[in-house]
Amino acid sequence: MKGQKKRNSATLGYTLALIAGLCVLLGMKMCTESRQYKRCSGIVWTTQYNITYDSDRVFDDSIQSVFAAVDNSLSMYNKSSVISRINRGEDLSVDTMLTQIYEASVKVHQETEGAFDPTVSPLMRVWGFVEKGGDAPSAVQIDSIMQFVGLEHTSMSGGKIVKTDSRTAFDFSAIAKGYACDEVGRMLERNGVKNYLVEIGGEITLKGKNPSGTEWLVSVDRPIESNTSVVHDNMLVVGMNDGAIATSGNYRNYKDIDGKKVVHTMNPKTGYPEETNLLSVTIVADNCMLADAYATACMVMGAERSKSFLESHSNIGGFIVYTEEADSMVTWSNDRFNGLVR
Repeated sequence: MKGQKKRNSATLGYTLALIAGLCVLLGMKMCTESRQYKRCSGIVWTTQYNITYDSDRVFDDSIQSVFAAVDNSLSMYNKSSVISRINRGEDLSVDTMLTQIYEASVKVHQETEGAFDPTVSPLMRVWGFVEKGGDAPSAVQIDSIMQFVGLEHTSMSGGKIVKTDSRTAFDFSAIAKGYACDEVGRMLERNGVKNYLVEIGGEITLKGKNPSGTEWLVSVDRPIESNTSVVHDNMLVVGMNDGAIATSGNYRNYKDIDGKKVVHTMNPKTGYPEETNLLSVTIVADNCMLADAYATACMVMGAERSKSFLESHSNIGGFIVYTEEADSMVTWSNDRFNGLVR
């Protein structure tokens, strides 16, 4: 798949879409009466979730409890969450969830030379991606904010997150959804579930077999770029029995400012939305927390740096879509990802 090219005159995007539901439904049609697969779906954090698991018990309430715990710890939109209180400068110890998220963020931040950085929260806000806003911020505003952006200016000590500047604020949205998938999976495993797929907004954690008794099949879509609708066009299928897969892209989450498209991928080094020819990245990893973070980091790094990074990290599977001259679309993937394509 390396070096594969496809011509298209339109601007193209790509996503690991809400395809888990489709795969699960197809499997359920083929399942036998001996299998006890359950399916739970709904909306959480303004996005769709679909969970399928093999059990004679129903875990709907437990799933909602996991969502509530993640929200109470990591959501910057929940004013009473642990991270919201830390962002406001309150002196309190972090819980287990926030500790895990912070430590993973530091790991990915260091490995990607700062491309992944959850302290971009003030930048996301001033650019209007947190609250509705119209005008682009001035260079003076950006320069002012950049003085307190940078995960390297924070640390963990005595069970607390220490900030060298009180104005530093965290936004873990680029890793928390994947973490929530993992947490639901861990809850199911604690209750004896061996076969499951957990999908939240296109981020997926899975294990075991699907209802038809085979590996889980995840469809990778190439939708038409749109900020208002979702159109899917299958690109390839990945087969997995264990692990996680996540995607990041700019084809949907963007806004128009002064007639110019502004994407939501924020470069923590410049303070500006990253303008790149990289359309999307799909990452396969051992857990969805890391897959989510690596996918975001690659979007910041761009196509060439992402290729180098994924080539040097054989434990991570990567598939990227980017454009060349004349809107030529190019796909590239490393060996671990290629081994999963069906």
